[in-house]
Amino acid sequence: MVFRLKQLRKERNISQLKLAIDLDMNQNSISRYENLEREADYETLIRFADYFKVSLDYLLGRTDNK
Repeated sequence: MVFRLKQLRKERNISQLKLAIDLDMNQNSISRYENLEREADYETLIRFADYFKVSLDYLLGRTDNK
């Protein structure tokens, strides 16, 4: 599974902590999502996509069109 969370975060120079604070999440959860140790539910995926202003398909690596 391709999950572009880490890539998007790094492209925008956002730390895991900042992302966690902005989305009212735990930094450890962000790390686990990025390392594919934990799968995000639909609500969380939508929050990530909205935050980075990308489609869910892009976030999940189904397309290269943001």
